[in-house]
Amino acid sequence: MRVLILGATGYVGSRLVPHLLDLGHEVVAASSSPPDPDRFGWDERVEAVRCDVTDAASVAQAVRDVDAVVYLVHSLQRSDFTDRDRLGAETVAAAVDEQGVRRLVYLSGLVPDAPESELSAHITSRLEVERILLRTGAEATAMRAGVVIGAGSTSFEIIRQIATLFVVQPVPLWMNHSVQPIAVSDVLRAIAEALEDDGPRGAVDIGGPDVLTYPRLMRACSRGAGLSRVRLPAPVAPSGLVGLATALATTAPFHTVTSLIESLHHDMVCRPGQTWAPRDGAPLLGLAEAVGLASDPAYDGPEGALPSDPAWTRPHRLLDALPMPATTRAAARLALHRIQTLLPDI
Repeated sequence: MRVLILGATGYVGSRLVPHLLDLGHEVVAASSSPPDPDRFGWDERVEAVRCDVTDAASVAQAVRDVDAVVYLVHSLQRSDFTDRDRLGAETVAAAVDEQGVRRLVYLSGLVPDAPESELSAHITSRLEVERILLRTGAEATAMRAGVVIGAGSTSFEIIRQIATLFVVQPVPLWMNHSVQPIAVSDVLRAIAEALEDDGPRGAVDIGGPDVLTYPRLMRACSRGAGLSRVRLPAPVAPSGLVGLATALATTAPFHTVTSLIESLHHDMVCRPGQTWAPRDGAPLLGLAEAVGLASDPAYDGPEGALPSDPAWTRPHRLLDALPMPATTRAAARLALHRIQTLLPDI
Protein backbone atom coordinates (compact mmCIF):
# COMPACT_ATOMS: atom_id res chain seq x y z
CA MET A 1 0.00 0.00 0.00
CA ARG A 2 0.96 3.63 -0.35
CA VAL A 3 0.80 4.93 3.24
CA LEU A 4 0.87 8.56 4.37
CA ILE A 5 2.24 8.99 7.90
CA LEU A 6 1.17 12.28 9.45
CA GLY A 7 3.56 13.11 12.27
CA ALA A 8 6.31 10.97 10.75
CA THR A 9 9.12 12.82 12.52
CA GLY A 10 7.71 12.18 15.98
CA TYR A 11 8.73 9.36 18.30
CA VAL A 12 6.49 6.60 16.92
CA GLY A 13 6.54 7.95 13.37
CA SER A 14 10.33 7.94 13.07
CA ARG A 15 10.27 4.22 13.92
CA LEU A 16 7.16 3.39 11.90
CA VAL A 17 8.62 4.65 8.61
CA PRO A 18 11.37 1.98 8.35
CA HIS A 19 9.03 -0.66 9.81
CA LEU A 20 6.47 -0.17 7.02
CA LEU A 21 9.21 -0.05 4.41
CA ASP A 22 10.45 -3.43 5.64
CA LEU A 23 6.92 -4.77 5.16
CA GLY A 24 6.93 -3.66 1.53
CA HIS A 25 4.74 -0.55 1.77
CA GLU A 26 5.41 2.75 0.01
CA VAL A 27 5.75 5.52 2.58
CA VAL A 28 5.00 9.23 2.38
CA ALA A 29 6.47 10.81 5.53
CA ALA A 30 4.76 14.09 6.43
CA SER A 31 5.56 16.57 9.18
CA SER A 32 4.85 20.22 9.93
CA SER A 33 8.56 21.05 9.74
CA PRO A 34 10.55 21.18 6.48
CA PRO A 35 11.43 17.66 5.25
CA ASP A 36 14.88 16.48 6.34
CA PRO A 37 15.22 12.77 5.45
CA ASP A 38 18.94 12.71 6.27
CA ARG A 39 18.21 13.52 9.91
CA PHE A 40 16.29 10.26 10.23
CA GLY A 41 18.46 8.09 8.02
CA TRP A 42 15.66 7.58 5.50
CA ASP A 43 16.65 6.47 2.03
CA GLU A 44 15.26 7.35 -1.38
CA ARG A 45 12.29 5.02 -0.88
CA VAL A 46 10.73 7.59 1.48
CA GLU A 47 8.86 10.55 0.02
CA ALA A 48 9.19 13.32 2.60
CA VAL A 49 6.66 16.18 2.47
CA ARG A 50 5.69 19.13 4.60
CA CYS A 51 2.13 19.09 5.89
CA ASP A 52 0.44 21.11 8.63
CA VAL A 53 -2.67 19.09 9.55
CA THR A 54 -4.58 22.31 10.31
CA ASP A 55 -4.02 23.59 6.76
CA ALA A 56 -6.62 22.18 4.35
CA ALA A 57 -4.57 22.82 1.22
CA SER A 58 -1.43 21.03 2.42
CA VAL A 59 -3.47 18.13 3.81
CA ALA A 60 -5.36 17.71 0.52
CA GLN A 61 -2.06 17.63 -1.35
CA ALA A 62 -0.50 15.07 1.02
CA VAL A 63 -3.54 12.77 1.04
CA ARG A 64 -3.88 12.64 -2.75
CA ASP A 65 -3.21 9.19 -4.26
CA VAL A 66 -2.54 7.33 -0.99
CA ASP A 67 -4.24 4.11 0.09
CA ALA A 68 -3.98 4.69 3.83
CA VAL A 69 -3.28 7.41 6.38
CA VAL A 70 -1.63 6.88 9.76
CA TYR A 71 -2.40 9.82 12.05
CA LEU A 72 0.23 10.35 14.77
CA VAL A 73 -0.17 14.07 15.42
CA HIS A 74 -0.54 15.30 19.02
CA SER A 75 0.00 18.85 20.26
CA LEU A 76 0.53 18.37 23.99
CA GLN A 77 3.53 20.69 23.99
CA ARG A 78 1.11 23.60 23.37
CA SER A 79 -1.30 25.15 25.85
CA ASP A 80 -4.03 25.21 23.17
CA PHE A 81 -3.58 21.53 22.23
CA THR A 82 -7.30 20.71 22.51
CA ASP A 83 -8.38 23.23 19.88
CA ARG A 84 -5.44 22.51 17.57
CA ASP A 85 -5.90 18.74 17.69
CA ARG A 86 -9.62 19.07 17.02
CA LEU A 87 -8.97 21.28 13.98
CA GLY A 88 -6.28 18.92 12.69
CA ALA A 89 -8.56 15.90 13.00
CA GLU A 90 -11.45 17.65 11.27
CA THR A 91 -9.19 18.81 8.43
CA VAL A 92 -7.71 15.36 7.86
CA ALA A 93 -11.10 13.64 8.13
CA ALA A 94 -12.52 15.92 5.44
CA ALA A 95 -9.56 15.24 3.13
CA VAL A 96 -9.78 11.47 3.69
CA ASP A 97 -13.43 11.49 2.65
CA GLU A 98 -12.82 13.85 -0.27
CA GLN A 99 -10.00 11.70 -1.65
CA GLY A 100 -11.67 8.36 -0.89
CA VAL A 101 -8.80 7.03 1.23
CA ARG A 102 -9.44 3.36 2.03
CA ARG A 103 -7.86 3.05 5.44
CA LEU A 104 -7.15 5.33 8.42
CA VAL A 105 -5.24 4.47 11.62
CA TYR A 106 -4.99 6.81 14.63
CA LEU A 107 -2.70 6.26 17.62
CA SER A 108 -5.00 7.26 20.47
CA GLY A 109 -4.74 6.83 24.23
CA LEU A 110 -6.25 4.34 26.66
CA VAL A 111 -9.53 5.64 28.08
CA PRO A 112 -10.18 4.98 31.80
CA ASP A 113 -13.40 3.31 32.92
CA ALA A 114 -14.79 6.54 34.36
CA PRO A 115 -17.40 9.19 33.48
CA GLU A 116 -16.17 11.45 30.70
CA SER A 117 -16.61 14.48 32.97
CA GLU A 118 -13.83 13.09 35.18
CA LEU A 119 -11.31 12.52 32.38
CA SER A 120 -8.28 14.75 32.01
CA ALA A 121 -8.09 17.30 29.21
CA HIS A 122 -5.43 15.13 27.57
CA ILE A 123 -7.59 11.99 27.46
CA THR A 124 -10.73 13.94 26.55
CA SER A 125 -8.91 15.45 23.58
CA ARG A 126 -7.63 12.07 22.39
CA LEU A 127 -11.16 10.70 22.61
CA GLU A 128 -12.56 13.65 20.65
CA VAL A 129 -9.99 13.22 17.87
CA GLU A 130 -10.66 9.49 17.81
CA ARG A 131 -14.39 10.03 17.31
CA ILE A 132 -13.85 12.53 14.50
CA LEU A 133 -11.56 10.16 12.61
CA LEU A 134 -13.70 7.06 13.17
CA ARG A 135 -16.69 8.84 11.57
CA THR A 136 -14.97 9.04 8.19
CA GLY A 137 -15.91 6.77 5.32
CA ALA A 138 -12.56 5.01 5.51
CA GLU A 139 -12.02 1.69 7.29
CA ALA A 140 -10.75 3.36 10.46
CA THR A 141 -8.96 2.09 13.54
CA ALA A 142 -8.08 3.93 16.75
CA MET A 143 -5.23 2.15 18.53
CA ARG A 144 -5.49 3.14 22.20
CA ALA A 145 -2.11 2.95 23.95
CA GLY A 146 -0.98 3.93 27.44
CA VAL A 147 2.66 4.42 28.37
CA VAL A 148 4.84 3.50 25.38
CA ILE A 149 8.16 2.00 26.48
CA GLY A 150 11.26 3.02 24.58
CA ALA A 151 14.08 5.54 24.75
CA GLY A 152 12.75 8.83 23.40
CA SER A 153 9.09 8.12 24.23
CA THR A 154 7.66 11.16 26.01
CA SER A 155 5.69 9.27 28.68
CA PHE A 156 8.52 6.81 29.31
CA GLU A 157 11.21 9.50 29.48
CA ILE A 158 9.26 11.57 31.99
CA ILE A 159 8.74 8.54 34.24
CA ARG A 160 12.36 7.44 33.80
CA GLN A 161 13.76 10.86 34.66
CA ILE A 162 11.63 11.15 37.79
CA ALA A 163 12.44 7.56 38.79
CA THR A 164 16.20 8.11 38.59
CA LEU A 165 16.72 11.73 39.69
CA PHE A 166 16.20 11.57 43.48
CA VAL A 167 17.41 8.89 45.88
CA VAL A 168 14.33 9.41 48.08
CA GLN A 169 11.13 10.02 46.12
CA PRO A 170 7.73 11.06 47.52
CA VAL A 171 4.91 9.37 45.62
CA PRO A 172 1.32 10.72 45.87
CA LEU A 173 -1.20 8.15 47.04
CA TRP A 174 -3.40 8.91 44.02
CA MET A 175 -0.67 7.49 41.79
CA ASN A 176 -1.40 3.97 43.04
CA HIS A 177 -3.44 3.21 39.95
CA SER A 178 -2.75 0.47 37.47
CA VAL A 179 -1.11 1.03 34.11
CA GLN A 180 -0.52 -1.34 31.20
CA PRO A 181 2.55 -0.15 29.25
CA ILE A 182 3.46 -1.42 25.81
CA ALA A 183 6.82 -1.63 24.04
CA VAL A 184 7.10 0.60 20.99
CA SER A 185 7.99 -2.40 18.79
CA ASP A 186 4.57 -3.86 19.61
CA VAL A 187 2.91 -0.52 18.83
CA LEU A 188 4.50 -0.73 15.37
CA ARG A 189 3.18 -4.28 14.94
CA ALA A 190 -0.34 -3.21 15.92
CA ILE A 191 -0.40 -0.27 13.49
CA ALA A 192 0.90 -2.45 10.67
CA GLU A 193 -1.85 -5.02 11.31
CA ALA A 194 -4.49 -2.29 11.26
CA LEU A 195 -3.38 -1.42 7.72
CA GLU A 196 -4.14 -4.94 6.48
CA ASP A 197 -7.43 -5.93 4.83
CA ASP A 198 -8.42 -8.14 7.76
CA GLY A 199 -6.96 -5.90 10.45
CA PRO A 200 -8.78 -4.62 13.56
CA ARG A 201 -11.33 -1.84 13.17
CA GLY A 202 -12.91 0.69 15.52
CA ALA A 203 -11.45 1.55 18.93
CA VAL A 204 -8.95 -1.13 19.97
CA ASP A 205 -6.82 -1.13 23.13
CA ILE A 206 -3.15 -2.08 22.86
CA GLY A 207 -1.07 -2.98 25.90
CA GLY A 208 1.78 -5.21 26.93
CA PRO A 209 1.60 -8.33 29.12
CA ASP A 210 2.34 -6.49 32.40
CA VAL A 211 -0.18 -4.58 34.51
CA LEU A 212 1.28 -2.70 37.48
CA THR A 213 0.96 0.52 39.48
CA TYR A 214 2.79 3.70 38.56
CA PRO A 215 5.19 3.41 41.55
CA ARG A 216 6.12 -0.11 40.40
CA LEU A 217 6.65 1.22 36.88
CA MET A 218 9.00 3.82 38.35
CA ARG A 219 10.82 1.03 40.16
CA ALA A 220 11.20 -0.89 36.89
CA CYS A 221 12.72 2.20 35.27
CA SER A 222 15.23 2.79 38.07
CA ARG A 223 16.17 -0.90 38.09
CA GLY A 224 16.67 -0.74 34.33
CA ALA A 225 19.20 2.02 34.97
CA GLY A 226 20.88 -0.10 37.67
CA LEU A 227 19.81 2.27 40.48
CA SER A 228 18.20 1.74 43.88
CA ARG A 229 15.63 4.33 44.96
CA VAL A 230 13.43 4.74 48.04
CA ARG A 231 9.82 5.77 47.43
CA LEU A 232 7.69 7.11 50.26
CA PRO A 233 3.92 7.68 50.16
CA ALA A 234 2.84 11.32 50.15
CA PRO A 235 -0.73 11.51 51.54
CA VAL A 236 -1.21 15.19 50.62
CA ALA A 237 -0.07 16.06 47.11
CA PRO A 238 -2.36 18.18 44.88
CA SER A 239 -2.03 17.14 41.25
CA GLY A 240 -1.40 20.71 40.14
CA LEU A 241 1.56 21.00 42.49
CA VAL A 242 2.85 17.57 41.47
CA GLY A 243 2.58 18.54 37.81
CA LEU A 244 4.54 21.74 38.40
CA ALA A 245 7.21 19.92 40.42
CA THR A 246 7.52 17.21 37.78
CA ALA A 247 7.84 19.79 35.01
CA LEU A 248 10.62 21.54 36.93
CA ALA A 249 12.43 18.26 37.70
CA THR A 250 12.48 16.93 34.12
CA THR A 251 13.70 18.21 30.77
CA ALA A 252 10.33 17.54 29.10
CA PRO A 253 8.18 20.39 27.70
CA PHE A 254 6.15 22.04 30.48
CA HIS A 255 2.66 21.68 28.99
CA THR A 256 3.32 18.07 28.04
CA VAL A 257 4.23 17.14 31.62
CA THR A 258 1.35 18.93 33.30
CA SER A 259 -1.17 17.47 30.84
CA LEU A 260 0.09 13.91 31.35
CA ILE A 261 0.13 14.21 35.16
CA GLU A 262 -3.61 14.94 35.10
CA SER A 263 -4.16 11.50 33.52
CA LEU A 264 -2.72 9.54 36.48
CA HIS A 265 -5.88 9.62 38.59
CA HIS A 266 -7.42 6.51 36.97
CA ASP A 267 -6.42 3.00 35.98
CA MET A 268 -5.02 3.02 32.45
CA VAL A 269 -5.48 -0.59 31.39
CA CYS A 270 -6.89 -2.40 28.37
CA ARG A 271 -10.55 -3.42 28.20
CA PRO A 272 -11.21 -7.17 28.34
CA GLY A 273 -12.46 -8.42 24.98
CA GLN A 274 -11.46 -5.22 23.19
CA THR A 275 -7.71 -5.63 23.29
CA TRP A 276 -5.43 -6.29 20.34
CA ALA A 277 -3.73 -9.68 20.17
CA PRO A 278 -1.01 -10.17 17.53
CA ARG A 279 -2.38 -12.13 14.60
CA ASP A 280 0.87 -14.08 14.21
CA GLY A 281 0.69 -15.27 17.82
CA ALA A 282 4.17 -13.96 18.62
CA PRO A 283 4.42 -12.84 22.27
CA LEU A 284 4.37 -9.21 23.30
CA LEU A 285 7.53 -7.75 24.78
CA GLY A 286 7.52 -7.78 28.60
CA LEU A 287 8.16 -4.64 30.63
CA ALA A 288 11.53 -5.69 32.07
CA GLU A 289 12.89 -6.61 28.65
CA ALA A 290 11.55 -3.44 27.01
CA VAL A 291 13.03 -1.22 29.74
CA GLY A 292 16.31 -3.11 29.46
CA LEU A 293 16.47 -2.47 25.72
CA ALA A 294 15.58 1.19 26.20
CA SER A 295 18.35 1.52 28.79
CA ASP A 296 21.02 -0.15 26.63
CA PRO A 297 22.98 2.50 24.68
CA ALA A 298 24.28 -0.17 22.31
CA TYR A 299 20.82 -1.39 21.26
CA ASP A 300 19.72 -0.06 17.86
CA GLY A 301 16.19 -1.51 17.63
CA PRO A 302 12.89 0.39 18.04
CA GLU A 303 13.22 0.67 21.84
CA GLY A 304 16.69 2.17 21.49
CA ALA A 305 17.49 5.87 21.23
CA LEU A 306 17.75 7.51 17.80
CA PRO A 307 19.83 10.60 16.94
CA SER A 308 16.60 12.15 15.63
CA ASP A 309 14.81 11.91 19.00
CA PRO A 310 14.07 15.23 20.75
CA ALA A 311 17.12 16.80 22.38
CA TRP A 312 15.50 16.76 25.83
CA THR A 313 15.31 12.94 25.77
CA ARG A 314 18.91 12.30 24.72
CA PRO A 315 21.80 11.71 27.12
CA HIS A 316 24.67 14.19 27.24
CA ARG A 317 27.89 12.61 26.02
CA LEU A 318 30.19 14.83 28.10
CA LEU A 319 28.27 14.38 31.33
CA ASP A 320 27.96 10.64 30.78
CA ALA A 321 31.74 10.39 30.38
CA LEU A 322 32.46 12.08 33.71
CA PRO A 323 32.79 9.89 36.82
CA MET A 324 29.96 11.03 39.08
CA PRO A 325 26.98 9.53 40.93
CA ALA A 326 23.85 8.97 38.83
CA THR A 327 21.84 11.52 40.85
CA THR A 328 24.53 14.18 40.38
CA ARG A 329 24.69 13.43 36.67
CA ALA A 330 20.90 13.68 36.33
CA ALA A 331 20.85 16.98 38.26
CA ALA A 332 23.71 18.36 36.13
CA ARG A 333 21.89 17.33 32.94
CA LEU A 334 18.73 19.08 34.12
CA ALA A 335 20.66 22.24 35.05
CA LEU A 336 22.42 22.27 31.68
CA HIS A 337 19.10 21.84 29.89
CA ARG A 338 17.62 24.80 31.81
CA ILE A 339 20.61 26.98 30.91
CA GLN A 340 20.41 26.02 27.24
CA THR A 341 16.67 26.77 27.24
CA LEU A 342 17.31 30.26 28.57
CA LEU A 343 20.48 30.81 26.52
CA PRO A 344 20.03 28.71 23.34
CA ASP A 345 23.26 29.95 21.74
CA ILE A 346 25.40 28.35 24.45
